[in-house]
Amino acid sequence: MTALVTIAVKELRDGLRNRWAVTATFVLAGLALALAFLGSAPTGHVGVPPLAVTVVSLASLTVFLVPLIAIILSYDSLVGEVERGTMLLLLTYPVRRWEVVIGKFVGHTALLGLAITAGYGTAGLAITATGGTAVAGQWPAFVTLIVTSVALGTAFLALGYFISSLVRERATAAGIALAVWLMLVLLFDLGLLGFLAATEGRGIAPGLFRWVLMLDPADIFRLINLASFAEVRKYSGMAGLPALAQVPTPVLLAGLGAWIAVPLALTIAVFSRRSL
Repeated sequence: MTALVTIAVKELRDGLRNRWAVTATFVLAGLALALAFLGSAPTGHVGVPPLAVTVVSLASLTVFLVPLIAIILSYDSLVGEVERGTMLLLLTYPVRRWEVVIGKFVGHTALLGLAITAGYGTAGLAITATGGTAVAGQWPAFVTLIVTSVALGTAFLALGYFISSLVRERATAAGIALAVWLMLVLLFDLGLLGFLAATEGRGIAPGLFRWVLMLDPADIFRLINLASFAEVRKYSGMAGLPALAQVPTPVLLAGLGAWIAVPLALTIAVFSRRSL
């Protein structure tokens, strides 16, 4: 356990010293503040809750940007060290392979969590400072956004680790990782919409449709944040979704957890048997 913690702390420190990681934090904070103030600027005139609108805007940003950051952060986590020869050096110490995987994963998760919490939290505090008590009742939705954003990023971290455990070259890992991001973030929904359009909505039974969405962590994230809270659902364009794709929030959270646990378990299984 000591080795696991040491590896996690090292990854966190390396990430904090990395200019790219700091840049990612500022990018998230800058975009969150821009969406918070520009996106919610008209809400005072029309009586729309500003924090609810910000949740809708940030959810749309998160589903594209956070998985990309996570994939870039993790795709060479294992194969990169194998290529450089540092993995063999690390394994000469009394540390097991699963401890290496979990330690690096925890460090990267902490780094991603700090970036998201700092960026989105800054936007939430800024809106609270300007909106006063009018936003107090909207904080549960905003906190849920931050927590599930970290969970979504962690799911793509796990996918990046799994890819990194399978391949022999960093370039191959980068290509596969970007293809996975493109498939889950963009092409899955486009393909599903195209199939429904081609079959005039009869290709998937209404009762089955809700579970098809569980096959994509990005869709689970959308359902949690855009359809679970009435105040947010009203302004997200998903007010009619619960009748079609209602899934209990605990089930959605469990599905997102499975997208973290399963790829990570597969990573440990593959990497433990991999010849270096």
